[in-house]
Amino acid sequence: MNTPLPSTIGATLAEAAVRRGSASACIDGDHAYSYADLDASAQQVACGLLALGLVRGDRIGIAALNQLEWLQLFYGAAQIGVTVVGMSLRYRDSELEYMVADSEVKFVFTLGEHADFDFFAMWDRLAPRLPTLQGVIGINRRSSASAACLADLLATPLAPQVLARAMAEVLETDLAMVIYTSGTTGRPKGAGLTHHSMLASARAQAAHMRLNEDDRLTLPMPLNHVGGITCGILSMLIGGGCIDLIAEFKAAHVLDRMALHPPTIVGGVPTMMTLLLMDTQQRAIDWQRVRLVYVGGSNVDATLLAQLQARMPKAALMNLYGLSESSGALVMTPWDCTSDDLMNTIGKPIGDGAVRVLTADGAVLPSGEVGELCYRGAGVIAGFVGSAAAKPALDAEGWLHSGDLGVVDSRGVITLKGRSRDMFIQGGFNVYPVEVETFISRHPKVMMVAGIGVPDPMMGEIGRYYIVAKPGADLSAAELTRFCREQLADYKVPRQIVLRDELPLTPAGKIHKAALRNEGG
Repeated sequence: MNTPLPSTIGATLAEAAVRRGSASACIDGDHAYSYADLDASAQQVACGLLALGLVRGDRIGIAALNQLEWLQLFYGAAQIGVTVVGMSLRYRDSELEYMVADSEVKFVFTLGEHADFDFFAMWDRLAPRLPTLQGVIGINRRSSASAACLADLLATPLAPQVLARAMAEVLETDLAMVIYTSGTTGRPKGAGLTHHSMLASARAQAAHMRLNEDDRLTLPMPLNHVGGITCGILSMLIGGGCIDLIAEFKAAHVLDRMALHPPTIVGGVPTMMTLLLMDTQQRAIDWQRVRLVYVGGSNVDATLLAQLQARMPKAALMNLYGLSESSGALVMTPWDCTSDDLMNTIGKPIGDGAVRVLTADGAVLPSGEVGELCYRGAGVIAGFVGSAAAKPALDAEGWLHSGDLGVVDSRGVITLKGRSRDMFIQGGFNVYPVEVETFISRHPKVMMVAGIGVPDPMMGEIGRYYIVAKPGADLSAAELTRFCREQLADYKVPRQIVLRDELPLTPAGKIHKAALRNEGG
């Protein structure tokens, strides 16, 4: 008789701690931590969170690098049903204020500073405007002599009976994480990822990739994104291998880590892969150990795949396609794919995933016809949180509308044909121009703004924003760039700003973005 799989993330970690014990689960810097270590520290953090007064259904934010403390907080919160809101260290005031208010975060766990930015000072500015926020807790240091830090949680005395009761209340339908994904309305949407949806996606990926206890994954994908937490951490938790945590992507550092801890699996977005291949320094990396390379985030060009194959000759190559709303991977290249399929398609749904193609008015299209790709199964979320909760995540028949155009052939293999919305992917990060346009329009000298994605050989796509200044205003591209850098994540900051006297309009008076795209250049 088959033993039922654990239904929550906390239970899954506990099972892995029994099964794998002293085997390495992750490496952070110079130290390796076992599955038993992670489970023990998660219990300690869980007791610390309970001591703060947090209960099942409450939410905390984590703003940190890929580091042990991120995992300790995530697993500790998951054990007692507290939801983690993922926050990037690239976010700034306006983005973080919105996320905390929208998801009603009670405590934020943050690095004190990073890249010359003072996060403690920022939270001091924001706190008076955030009524649900009860405290800001430093991960690497205290904000003041009287402030709390993560070390205090790790020093909280264990209360086994209290913890056991709290863990028993957690359901697979509870939210484990909220990931904000840029929407088309100018505000990010909080995707509600449950224990079930994250584990379903991770299990489907682990099974498809044939993850095992001998695998090691070098992980630079950020943990506040499904590419890091589900495709990396949870998939390897289920497979039983080891993660080498990369604090943040820097090609030279990633290659140094690969030389020190040779991976069997290499994964990342195309930009990362391109930069790794461009690094000319010679390192004694055992590429022969790599058995699988997966590339996700955007279409992968044939040249990059060929270069990866030449560098890692024994590795199978796969495309990976997923969304925040699918909790992780949805589609991957089959093991038995042809070279043409690898170069031109994204593969088939994994696990119990299914795909269908719809017309703009919702009619189901047959194979070979281009329309919107819609998915269900394999981790698709049930809904959004906060202000986006009123909008259903799925249609009446339970399908997630991806917003991507594509075609499915008679074999079930999917080919992407483009995006039905304006979103573009810059260096692996999804950017919706309308969100940036909404922000730029707040500038007192701006009258009109329109953004599009344009091709870029390194980043895949970058943002170009056309600006019309108010009459008589003295506005420069440099001024707008500074304005954006102060409040937006760096990957959302326009790479190109074009100042115009006017913009093309449709007969209805709307900005004619298609005409801007047709200008080229």
